[in-house]
Amino acid sequence: MNVAAHELLETSEALRTKAAEIEQHGMFANQCQDQNLKSILMKHQQQMIMAYQQGVNLMNGKGAQVSHIAPSFQGQQTNTGMHRQVSMSAPMPNTQSLSDQTMATLALNAHKAGAMMGMQWANECVDPQLRMYHVNGANLCQEMAYEIWAWMNQNGYYQPSTFSTTQTSQMTEMFQPMTTTMNMNRMNQTGYHMQ
Repeated sequence: MNVAAHELLETSEALRTKAAEIEQHGMFANQCQDQNLKSILMKHQQQMIMAYQQGVNLMNGKGAQVSHIAPSFQGQQTNTGMHRQVSMSAPMPNTQSLSDQTMATLALNAHKAGAMMGMQWANECVDPQLRMYHVNGANLCQEMAYEIWAWMNQNGYYQPSTFSTTQTSQMTEMFQPMTTTMNMNRMNQTGYHMQ
């Protein structure tokens, strides 16, 4: 593999992170009480194992072909607004086990961070295979974050607030579309043409 040093360092960091998350998700799945959360954590662990192995194969030059993988969200019933917010317990500094809510929060935060870091690493890669590997990793993380958030939302742990109807209208009406004439004039002035 003939890549820049920073690409190798970033990909090594990504693999170390995936390895740690694989173990963490296994521990969470073994501890959690909610069977739906356990199923989500185990599914995410399997997805991370496949991504980890693909990265190892890519780094070792074993013919891993990395192509774009489009996200595939599972339709979830989610709620916005403060409908069924569950109160958080006070943190227990000397706990021997974690609550389902805490494990879901940690998994959610790990996936959010993974999505951001994966895209940052992709932006630094020149090698097309490594770049796509990190883009796919970022997409996988944002999908997993959404699934964890949906579980938290359904259980009243994460209820995003909403604006009033008036506030929503004000926000959505702030921006106006450009007219086709304006677009064509601008493109003609800059030498760009619509395909």
